Amino acid sequence: MSSTLHLLEALISRQSVTPADGGCQALIAKRLLPLGFACEPMPFGPDGAVVSNLWAIHRGTRPGPTVVLAGHTDVVPTGPLEQWHSDPFVPTHRDGRLYGRGAADMKTSVAAMVVASEEFVRAQPQHRGALALLLTSDEEGPSVDGTVRVVQALQARGERLDCCIVGEPTSVERLGDMIKNGRRGSLSGRLTVHGIQGHVAYPQLARNPVHQLAPALAELAATEWDRGNAHFPATTFQVSNIHAGTGALNVIPGAVVVDFNFRFSTESTPDSLKARVQTVLDCQELQYELTWTLGGEPFLTTPGTLSEALTAAIRAETGLTPVLSTTGGTSDGRYIARICPQVVEFGPVNETIHKIDENTLVADIDPLKNIYRRTLETLLT
Repeated sequence: MSSTLHLLEALISRQSVTPADGGCQALIAKRLLPLGFACEPMPFGPDGAVVSNLWAIHRGTRPGPTVVLAGHTDVVPTGPLEQWHSDPFVPTHRDGRLYGRGAADMKTSVAAMVVASEEFVRAQPQHRGALALLLTSDEEGPSVDGTVRVVQALQARGERLDCCIVGEPTSVERLGDMIKNGRRGSLSGRLTVHGIQGHVAYPQLARNPVHQLAPALAELAATEWDRGNAHFPATTFQVSNIHAGTGALNVIPGAVVVDFNFRFSTESTPDSLKARVQTVLDCQELQYELTWTLGGEPFLTTPGTLSEALTAAIRAETGLTPVLSTTGGTSDGRYIARICPQVVEFGPVNETIHKIDENTLVADIDPLKNIYRRTLETLLT
């Protein structure tokens, strides 16, 4: 059994449902300390220790960039256990695949990053620059006390980051076919439109907020917010939840609540989207309340030394030339990009992430580790 597979199985065995870490980071720190890594636990939360974070850094002996490998040790809940074909926290092999919660998102990447770092430092103890790992247990949750807090702490003490690979599962069909070199922003809104509750047989004595909202909602759904650009697809608007009514069939509701989300490109801003939504609502003369939550700004890393090094490593290991893409959801890359000029994401095939029977191809595990190690060799030797 390879060292990477052995570590991956140990990580999957730890029940680290967000925001729990399950001892994953302590296990990793124990491996890195003998190699000369300075391992700093950075717990954050209401009582100072709710979310586990780890900053581990190995400084070389010659000037050079600081290269960060970033990931998360927390996983999403399992869903109905009876629907799994094996215990989600017992790593199980079937037909060349390793099954378990976190196998794809993203304990395979974490294990590969750790072993790649070990191999690199053993071979190049006097490397250029610095090699760091940034791990959190608050990526699958609200992302309040995880990477964003670590970034703030690093920034406050003047830590300089130059390149970062986030180990999100970015591959689509085969390991190495896609790198994420940016992500769209996420802006969510909760809209409450107020009417007057009443009996459905006497609509003249009530005001139905669902009926009032309908034209505005149709306009919002049909709006072209922007056309995107060379790096980002067009901004999208999607309704995720609608609630109105008491449950009775003969009552006109007094209010309707709608949750919606924008995934936006750099052609739009949070302020421009908010203003356009409010203009549509005001034109319908609705009585409403609207609250906003900015999940993250868009970020983009244009092709440069990091993407070139990673692309060359992927090509050498798999024979594929990856596509650079900004599609998909958000990641902790949006926080790291605030203090690091080059941030990309790369990891295993994402077909089963968050699903029942999550799994990864065993044959992809060591090649992923090798890709990370090859990239480190290019950037730090």
